[in-house]
Amino acid sequence: MLEVHDLSYRYDEKTVLHDVTFTVEKGEFFGILGPNGSGKTTLLKLLSKELAMQKGMITLNGTPLVSFSQKELAQLVAVLPQNVETSFGYTVKETVELGRYAHQRGLFPKWTDDDERAVIEAVERVGLHAKQQQGIDRLSGGERQRVYLARALAQQPSLLLLDEPTNHMDMAQQMNLLDQLKQWTNEKRLTVVAIFHDINLASLYCDRLLLLHEGRVVCIGEPSDIIEESALKHVFDAAVRRQAHPVVPTPLVTFLPKIEPIKKERDVLDSLKVTKSQEQIVVAASKPFKTLSSAVVGAGFQWATHFVNRHVPNDYCCDDAEEEMKQYLKARSFNVHRTVGMMTAVCLEDAAYVYRKEADVALYTVVTAGVGNAVDAAKAWEHESVAQTIGTINIIILIDGQLTDAAFVQAMMTATEAKAKALYDEHVLDPNTNTIATGTSTDCVAIAASQQGAVFDYAGTATPLGKAIGRSVYKATVEALRKYRKRRGDVEC
Repeated sequence: MLEVHDLSYRYDEKTVLHDVTFTVEKGEFFGILGPNGSGKTTLLKLLSKELAMQKGMITLNGTPLVSFSQKELAQLVAVLPQNVETSFGYTVKETVELGRYAHQRGLFPKWTDDDERAVIEAVERVGLHAKQQQGIDRLSGGERQRVYLARALAQQPSLLLLDEPTNHMDMAQQMNLLDQLKQWTNEKRLTVVAIFHDINLASLYCDRLLLLHEGRVVCIGEPSDIIEESALKHVFDAAVRRQAHPVVPTPLVTFLPKIEPIKKERDVLDSLKVTKSQEQIVVAASKPFKTLSSAVVGAGFQWATHFVNRHVPNDYCCDDAEEEMKQYLKARSFNVHRTVGMMTAVCLEDAAYVYRKEADVALYTVVTAGVGNAVDAAKAWEHESVAQTIGTINIIILIDGQLTDAAFVQAMMTATEAKAKALYDEHVLDPNTNTIATGTSTDCVAIAASQQGAVFDYAGTATPLGKAIGRSVYKATVEALRKYRKRRGDVEC
């Protein structure tokens, strides 16, 4: 639909765009990223004919842009600039009605039903139907921005050009507006070209992105290709970390502040506070540990200061165990967002604790273990159903060191392998298959790292960290299993 070829532009002696070339397909949401001064707004002004072209070519539906009159262009292209001149005295609806000017005919144009429908739909799309008779001078900055967007939408353009469309809007307004625009690109085949300052919003909503730096195209492509740490660091001169969005398949970035390195605490594991009772085991740290866990509360990656292993009865049953566990933690004054919460039916007196320190590796391991619902993972398919009762083997490992994401995952693998080996050596059987069990049906593991001191890129069994994890988990699991079995001869917990 839109083709830009070798576009260059200069203000006096300063060239702000250098041979910019790209295409935008019909129905595409196309984003433009770049730091201040990279030429984004100049590019948009050239696309809207606000600036006259100096070098290059722009075509719209195969027709050179220069051949369109302003009114002809307004029937195809609508523009929402970064700063809009406010027309005080107009109501919201009157302001939006101005967007129908391009479709008016004759010396005395007649307002039609099509005009009215276009205005009402645009006002509703931006969520201002209840305020359509209100003066725009009484609106907030974000609401005014939505009015001007509605005016642009009322033009019923084929191409919508936006310069920071979510400027002055709060988070909810931004998401609602971009959701609506994305819906219009899908339903009405509206083509959107938008300048973004928020990289994550651009990644979330745009089909493709153009990255500009000092007036030159750095790269063009889908967000998964463009949102790349080294490229963003080069363009924005800021350190970033790329990560996956938790719900949709698109990347997000986190900016890393330029701060002085945190001075490493001495004996960070020695400062852990461990409290034990029949109800719960709590490991508390003075500073947050980065944690990867499969726990009931705090699953996935998060930063945690407290690790809670809670005893529940064998017949514990709850439709929403996560919510019930959160209420349990809140009732005991734990910060749910900084707490990893596990459950076990094992008597907590049988837990095993192992502190290990060798060379640059120091870690603290807590294991509760029982075999009430032991399962051989290789033969679980033979079960009519795997019992989803409370897990009996919970492992918490706190490490003094900096782990990469790969090391976190490998640490979890190593811990699981060590647990399975302990079950093998203790001859723990799956009662349904009579084969060696590899765990119980709902085990939990938490790997936590102080993220200071020594750096561990990997934690497989060939690495010093992996060896320490394997040895500690194996030792703690065997000890906890033996305590559990000894107690079962006296009392069932």
